[in-house]
Amino acid sequence: MRVVIAEDNVLLQEGLGLLLSTAGFDVAAAVETVDDFLAAVDQHRPDIALVDIRLPPTYSDEGLRAVRAARRIRPDLPVLVLSQYVERSYAAELLADGRGGVGYLLKDRISRVDDFLEAMLRVAAGGTAVDPLVIARLVAERQPSHLDGLSPRERDVLALMAEGHTNSTIAGRLHVTERSIHKHVSNIFAKLGLPPDNGSHRRVTAVLTYLGSRRT
Repeated sequence: MRVVIAEDNVLLQEGLGLLLSTAGFDVAAAVETVDDFLAAVDQHRPDIALVDIRLPPTYSDEGLRAVRAARRIRPDLPVLVLSQYVERSYAAELLADGRGGVGYLLKDRISRVDDFLEAMLRVAAGGTAVDPLVIARLVAERQPSHLDGLSPRERDVLALMAEGHTNSTIAGRLHVTERSIHKHVSNIFAKLGLPPDNGSHRRVTAVLTYLGSRRT
């Protein structure tokens, strides 16, 4: 699986390259700037891109803008964005187009190698990966008035849904049957007033839209 990395921190860039190469990825290019990233995407046609959200010259949202530009070149390009901090608006924007093949993780997640590689593979396959801390922030901002109708188990399922996990994976993590998870998911959508949807990315988008919207 071919990957292009956009990361200006040389040590992290080299570490990511070594980690991914060891895991069987083909690191086609590792670059530091938006222009070099777009050139690498055009040249190498990667199966997935790994992008730091803060790139030169201003170290603000260049990475996010690079992702937008890259997906104009390659609309189907899977992209996993890395951030040092929880930036809720960036996560929401990244997921807003509804196409799938996107992820938003905090850089601390890299040290949890199995989780990181699982997220890479999920995004490369067209799924979604959202950092649990981002989900926790969104859920916390909705409490107590809008989520208090959910049971504790439904809250657990909601968090894992929003991260991008399938019903099968959620069942394994919570040590229950997939049938039970399907029932919980149906209850969650009903209680939140969201239309039922079996498409994994679309349901993530629906949940994140709900969590990210501010209601009074």
